[in-house]
Amino acid sequence: METTFLVLEDTSIFPGFGFGTPAPTLDELDQASTLGEVVFNTSMSGYQEILTDPSYHGQLIVMTYPHIGNYGCEMLFNESTHCQTVVPASALIVHSVYQGPLPLKRVSLDAFMKASNVCGISGVDTRRLTLHLREHGSCKGLLVRTKRETLTEKELKHIMLTLHAFPSITERNLIDGVSVKEPVIDPQASVPTPKHPTLRFALVDFGIKSSIIEELYKRNCAVTLLPSCATKEDVLSHNCDALFLSNGPGDPALLQDAVAMTKEVMEILPVVGICLGHQIITWALGGSTVKMKFGHHGPNHPVRDLYTNKTFVTSQNHGFMSEKSSLPDTVQCWFVNANDGSIEGIEHKTKPVACVQFHPEASPGPHDGTWIFDRFIQIAKGENA
Repeated sequence: METTFLVLEDTSIFPGFGFGTPAPTLDELDQASTLGEVVFNTSMSGYQEILTDPSYHGQLIVMTYPHIGNYGCEMLFNESTHCQTVVPASALIVHSVYQGPLPLKRVSLDAFMKASNVCGISGVDTRRLTLHLREHGSCKGLLVRTKRETLTEKELKHIMLTLHAFPSITERNLIDGVSVKEPVIDPQASVPTPKHPTLRFALVDFGIKSSIIEELYKRNCAVTLLPSCATKEDVLSHNCDALFLSNGPGDPALLQDAVAMTKEVMEILPVVGICLGHQIITWALGGSTVKMKFGHHGPNHPVRDLYTNKTFVTSQNHGFMSEKSSLPDTVQCWFVNANDGSIEGIEHKTKPVACVQFHPEASPGPHDGTWIFDRFIQIAKGENA
């Protein structure tokens, strides 16, 4: 019987049982796609939306909830509709994967991951693993399988060499593979495209979630989806009313071309953004970002609105944050995280520029923050709150 192992760069080993596509063997590690940053997500459900979120490109996801997969999978839940890869995540790590009966027309999580060529491991002590990541921080890891129940010293040495040679997330541009290659006018979504839109966003795709486009369509806004390499001229050539920067994976400090484009466009058009888009706007406004110890990944993060002093619950997925001390006097904080005080949203004091770190579209998560889209539309139209 084969054993699948999760191995971290600090030599921590977590044995389990493989599901989905089989993990690579030791001989296949050099060509493996299961290497990446290991992060934990605190969601109780929404595993398919999480797996298909392009922001997880290059990461192995640990689900803290112990039992995953009980309601199956179907295409309707996919967030990667406009991504070249159905599941951009590198692997899924769970304590227990469900193998029982499912609703009609749904497939098991195991079958979905096999069809998407994604590896999984179950039987892991995810509580111990999560506590380890909280204490030591997110780190590189990989999945590997052998025909034995333990790894030899020689095998572990080979794995460590592979992990140490693999670049960290701050050294990888993970946008390639999750962004459209050419402009797409009114991309397909599960809700109808507006017939008579009141507003058109130039939406730069760094790994867009389908739910963001759907929220805009619901509000009678049209979308022109642009590649992540879009220039100021590309944005302006489509005669849009505002620039919208999407979510996406990786370190925003590596995306200085996008920062420069945003800085130029914000002198001409209103600019809004979500998650990675928020971080790029932070750089464009003169600030900077820093890597977090283990990030925010889950649907239960409280955020406080500094204008109203009200707190609401948000869905989040990011490992970098705006550095508060770097923000110029022209920028004011809009939201802060009620747990750790990190910045969750900013606005320019005089220009129509605003962004949020959390995911107002949720998917999965609470819908407490969907009103952010209404505020973005007000900003795009030049209306006061």
